[in-house]
Amino acid sequence: MIKTIAILGCGWLGFPLAKALLEAGYVVYGSTTSEEKLGQLSQSGIKAFRILLGETGIAGPMEDFLEGAQLLVINVPPGLRGGGGEDYVRKMAAVHKALTSSTVSRVLFVSSTSVYGDSAGTVTEATLPAPVTASGRQVLEAEKCFRDDPDLQTIVVRFGGLIGPGRHPVTHLAGKKGLRNGNAPVNLIHLDDCIHLVKTVIEGGHWGQVFNGVFPAHPAKCEYYPREALKRNLPPPHYEPSRGPSNSKIVISKNFLTNNYSFFTSISS
Repeated sequence: MIKTIAILGCGWLGFPLAKALLEAGYVVYGSTTSEEKLGQLSQSGIKAFRILLGETGIAGPMEDFLEGAQLLVINVPPGLRGGGGEDYVRKMAAVHKALTSSTVSRVLFVSSTSVYGDSAGTVTEATLPAPVTASGRQVLEAEKCFRDDPDLQTIVVRFGGLIGPGRHPVTHLAGKKGLRNGNAPVNLIHLDDCIHLVKTVIEGGHWGQVFNGVFPAHPAKCEYYPREALKRNLPPPHYEPSRGPSNSKIVISKNFLTNNYSFFTSISS
């Protein structure tokens, strides 16, 4: 029975997730890279630790962070967009090694639909991953590091684009002209559903499974983003006319829908 959950990475998603799990009755440990945030986590009732993952090892009290926990939620993005070239897989290998001498027997790995690459058409959990970006390839390899360990029970949740408080792609697209691929569908999910999905798979005991976390509505970019910009009093982005249907992917959360999960926060809310 899971009583204590450690969350590696209490950022935009991890912090509110930690608070939601506390409210659900779990004991929650949380990690941050920021000295300043330790107090914020502690004031919320989270046992806080400063943990820094590096390519050559882990700095911080990792043993204390994991002590007594039955489940580790890994919520650490690869951070490769800036071109820094960090070795995310080596960082995750260090985390995996730390688990061998801990009480943790279950892992929930927060992943990304980027592992599906440029797959066209409907994409489900049964679709063979084919990442094309460096971050996508490293995320997929990191997934396998935990999924292939017979001593761990692992759930992988592959989230689409994250939206919620202070975070929406339209803020970067506002006012831009000549955007292409406007007929491509969006694959997004709201923070509230991310949290609810994670709680659902933990409480349902869906160990060993992969779940796509994407809202079931997939409007075209050329329709969705101008509408969302106007809601926020931002200049709408302009897309070039597209010929024919898009051959982009539509990510379906088949495993969630099969388990009768109902999304409750619209991507247009």
